[in-house]
Amino acid sequence: MDPNNQIQAPVENYANPRTCLFHVLFKGAALAFYILSALFFNSFVIIFVVTVLLAALDFWVVKNVSGRILVGLRWWNEINDLGESVWKFESLDQESLARMNKKDSWLFWWTLYLAVSISYLTLQLQHKLIT
Repeated sequence: MDPNNQIQAPVENYANPRTCLFHVLFKGAALAFYILSALFFNSFVIIFVVTVLLAALDFWVVKNVSGRILVGLRWWNEINDLGESVWKFESLDQESLARMNKKDSWLFWWTLYLAVSISYLTLQLQHKLIT
């Protein structure tokens, strides 16, 4: 058998490239603005407000769009008849999860881990610079 004529398995692409892009974009925007904003603004209030708004947009995208499309997670809050707050969580069954795109799932979870890690390292660095 000629090694140049080997049949290769198709490379799995992202099933939802736009969703993946916006998932990474909103996460990156919040982190990048927070880290780089001190170079452009002297006002803590502006930095804080814009960072919180970007983080809120990221939260909304993860909760309502990318979490649902990329990994099949959904959650919301309801108020029952007694006036108590009840959290509802849904995820796909095992059969549906097996059909999910592995690259989409990998990107979703690792950008969450990476964003938290970068935030933690940034806070630690700032703490060391302040003290």
